[in-house]
Amino acid sequence: MDDELTHRARAMLRAVAAGRAEVTHSREPDLRFDGLLCSDQATARQLARAGLVRPVQLGGHGQWSPAELTPEGRALLA
Repeated sequence: MDDELTHRARAMLRAVAAGRAEVTHSREPDLRFDGLLCSDQATARQLARAGLVRPVQLGGHGQWSPAELTPEGRALLA
């Protein structure tokens, strides 16, 4: 996946790492940064499906949770 990441995807991962992101609990998760819905949900969902981003807390379907990088996501940014 490393070769496939765009500059935008990397910036999104850095924002998640900085604690600025929230993610929905859903099959196709949405991301928001600094309280604003991300305009590139396709990339947000790609990052989640690739196992790079996940919710910090367990929650019900559609609920928002702080987002965090998975170990794979942290390794990708290192």
